[in-house]
Amino acid sequence: MSAPPRIAIVGATSLIGEAVLDELRARKFPYSQLHALEDERTGGTAIGDDDLKLPVGSVSAFDFSLADLVFFCGRAALSERYAEAAAAHAWVIDGSSAFRGRAEVPLVVADVNPGALHTLGPRGLVALPGSASVALATALAPLHAIAPLSRVEVATYHAVSGSGRGAMEELASETVAMLSGRKARGRAFGKQIAFNVIPHVDTLESDGAAREERRLWDETRRVLDAPGLAINATSVRVPVFFGHCLAVHAGFERPVDMAAALAALQSGQGLCLIDPESSTEFPTPAVMASAPDKVYVGRLRRDLTRDQGINFWLVADNVRKCAAHNAVSVAQILVNRPQ
Repeated sequence: MSAPPRIAIVGATSLIGEAVLDELRARKFPYSQLHALEDERTGGTAIGDDDLKLPVGSVSAFDFSLADLVFFCGRAALSERYAEAAAAHAWVIDGSSAFRGRAEVPLVVADVNPGALHTLGPRGLVALPGSASVALATALAPLHAIAPLSRVEVATYHAVSGSGRGAMEELASETVAMLSGRKARGRAFGKQIAFNVIPHVDTLESDGAAREERRLWDETRRVLDAPGLAINATSVRVPVFFGHCLAVHAGFERPVDMAAALAALQSGQGLCLIDPESSTEFPTPAVMASAPDKVYVGRLRRDLTRDQGINFWLVADNVRKCAAHNAVSVAQILVNRPQ
């Protein structure tokens, strides 16, 4: 762009909205104006620190012709109501599920398929996949490049921050209550989450699949441009604040040399491979969620039941790496590309 963009963050007080603001500041992302917006329930507050204190305005009163770049970081309902109107004036990067299923809207992981942005003009909508899909696609992409994937079996372990600040507060309060001998409320997920695991994420559909599992199939296939890839997923909610974890079993159309797989993951965009020779070093959310710039891969090993498969474990900060970092990376591509 010829001048620094005017930026708006819708859902600015959400976990992801605050992380996007932090990411913009960490990268010294240039802008001429910065607007923090929320629905009417949150208006009148302010976010940021003493170096950058932003008043939070109402999205319903905002004129989107005053923005060149808009991040939607809140509930899908906000995106459904305002994002298309904003996209008539600006690039809109939407982190909700509102537009991920639309074929005409690019679905982008900056480290995997930035070329999908080439169809976008000087304004318009970009959808971002869910955090688990971002992590899975980032790890699978370099492997798929050296040998076509045929099937992926994956179990995902979702941190409670994927359901927002209220879910994190519930995990904290339930933990305190149970350690004090009181009963957990179990409101955020319908069941107690402290000291527990819940074997589905989002609602269960009529065929028994959870909505998050279906999103993982659809989004990963689309980002990898592999519409025929078989993905079998089980999504689980675990009592962890930040950091989604995935146990991945990848099958290929031909045998994969482990040295080649190792090299592919070591050079993959957005990845950090933890020493596969070590029996004690592997990524965990308690550690890697505090180092959120990468998708961390560990326990890389051959599938001992078949010669065309490998297994690995990955961890990624769902709020910062998979959501905010991806959103700002997409924005940088758009702002820096030749006009």
